[in-house]
Amino acid sequence: MRHTGRDNTDSAPLPGAPPLTEDASPSDALQRLPAGTRAFPDVPAAGRTKSILRDQAKAARFGLTPAEIAERSSAVCKTLLALIRPFCTVMVYASKPPEVDTGELIVRLLAEGKRVVVPIIERETCSLRLSYLEDPSVLLPSTFDVPEPIGSEIPALPEDVEAAVIPMLAFDRFGNRLGYGAGYYDRFLLQNPHIVKIGIAFACQQAECLPAESNDINMDCIVTENGIITCR
Repeated sequence: MRHTGRDNTDSAPLPGAPPLTEDASPSDALQRLPAGTRAFPDVPAAGRTKSILRDQAKAARFGLTPAEIAERSSAVCKTLLALIRPFCTVMVYASKPPEVDTGELIVRLLAEGKRVVVPIIERETCSLRLSYLEDPSVLLPSTFDVPEPIGSEIPALPEDVEAAVIPMLAFDRFGNRLGYGAGYYDRFLLQNPHIVKIGIAFACQQAECLPAESNDINMDCIVTENGIITCR
């Protein structure tokens, strides 16, 4: 169910995570921080089509240099590691340029003994199947150039996943997410409502308020290089 109304940044934190307080230490990775520069600061997103919004979000992201992407991805990774520490099994999408690079996150999670699950796109059924990942080197470009462990799969069950790190093209402070348009993640998350949904993107991809549809799934929280936006 989508949020389209008031700002919910003062609501409860993720299940299992430490409480977020306004007077938290600046060194606390779970501290709430202000959103960054938005991709669409001038016109409300509700007045645009999703296709136009996707093009504008892509343009904002492509405006980042490789060095900026690396630096901001590292900041996102640092915050995510603290946020998902209470969970044992985490689904993480394997990124492709110029998305937030999840390579460092996957390596760090494995080093901490977490069970990492990656999604595999099934175009025939318009769905995602899951695989445990033990060695990031088996990830190779596959469907839509998304890195996947094809030929090295270790089947995983959705019910074992506690939290999921989800890619986004654009987002707003209410947890509304705009993906690439195929609906793979929306369908998967609708079928698995127990999963804590963590969207990640760069701050420049933030919109004022995205258009919402009944089949779109909103995020529980969003992480950018500037910190965490709690959406519920």
